[in-house]
Amino acid sequence: MSQTDLKDRVVIVTGAGGGLGRAHALLFAKHGARVVVNDLGGSAQGEGANSSAADKVVDEIKALGGTAVANHDSVTQGEAIVKTAVDAFGRVDVVVNNAGILRDTTFHKMSDADWDLVYKVHVEGAYKVTRAAWPLMREQGFGRVIFTASTSGIYGNFGQSNYGMAKLGLYGLTRTLAIEGAKHDIKVNAIAPTGGTRMTEGLIPQQLFDALRPELISPLVVYLGSPACQDSAGLFEVGGGWIGRTRWEQSQGACFDPQAGFDVDDVAAQWQAINDFTGATHPKDNMEAIGKLVAHLQKQG
Repeated sequence: MSQTDLKDRVVIVTGAGGGLGRAHALLFAKHGARVVVNDLGGSAQGEGANSSAADKVVDEIKALGGTAVANHDSVTQGEAIVKTAVDAFGRVDVVVNNAGILRDTTFHKMSDADWDLVYKVHVEGAYKVTRAAWPLMREQGFGRVIFTASTSGIYGNFGQSNYGMAKLGLYGLTRTLAIEGAKHDIKVNAIAPTGGTRMTEGLIPQQLFDALRPELISPLVVYLGSPACQDSAGLFEVGGGWIGRTRWEQSQGACFDPQAGFDVDDVAAQWQAINDFTGATHPKDNMEAIGKLVAHLQKQG
C-alpha cells in the first residue's frame, strides 16, 4: 500500500463547503479517507450560516464513491466538530484547519469587531478544533495537523493587519505543536496558499485568478496529512502549481560587552552588522535561536 494511501483514515476539513476546503476534502476522499466536511455556511466576512454548502460537498464525495459526513458548526465549537468525526467514524487522524474570513480595512479604520472576528475564526477556531482532536491523536500515536497561514502574515499586506496577525500566529502554534507532538508521531505543518477563491475574487487580476485553481493547493495538503509525510514544523508557500518551503533567517549579529554595557550610539554604529545576512543561520528551535547569545555570554565569563 502506498504511504499516501489514506484508506480508512479520518480527516476533518474545516471551511470545506467551497474553495480550498472543498478541493482538499475531495482529494482526501479520492485517496480513501473518510472525511468530515465542516462548514458553517457563512459569508466571506463571517456573517450568516447555511448548511447547504457542506451538504453539497458531501454529496459530491459520495457520488464519486467516497465516504463523508457533514458538520455545520462554527469552528469555535471545535469539540462538536470532533464529536461528529468520532460518532461517525470512531477516530480522528488528520485535521486541516482551513476555515477563514476576511475583514479587510486599514488599521486606523479598523473596528474592534473587525479585529475580534478575524481572530475568533482563524486563531480561536483552529485552536478549538485542534485542541479537541489532540488527545485522540496522542492516544492512538498518530496525527497530522495542517494550519492555513498566509503570505499576508509572512510578509504583510496593506489593509490586512487583523488577517496577517492571525495567520502568522497560526505558524507560531504550528512550531510549538510540532515539538510537543513529535513523540506521538503527530506531524504539524502550515501552508501559505495562493488560490482563486471567493476570498481572493476581485483582489487579483481575473486571468491570474482563473489560473490559481484551488485544486493546485490540495496535493500538498493531502501529502502533509499522509503517513508518508515525516516533516514537521514546516511552512510551505503553494499556488499555481508551485510549492516552496519558507524559513526564518538569523544574521550573525553584533556583540557588545554585557559587563561594561553599551548605549544607543553603539547600536547605531553596529547597525550594518546587525542587519548583515552574510553567513545567516536558520535556527530550528528556541535553543538554537539563542545559541549566539549564549556563546557570547560564555566568552565573557
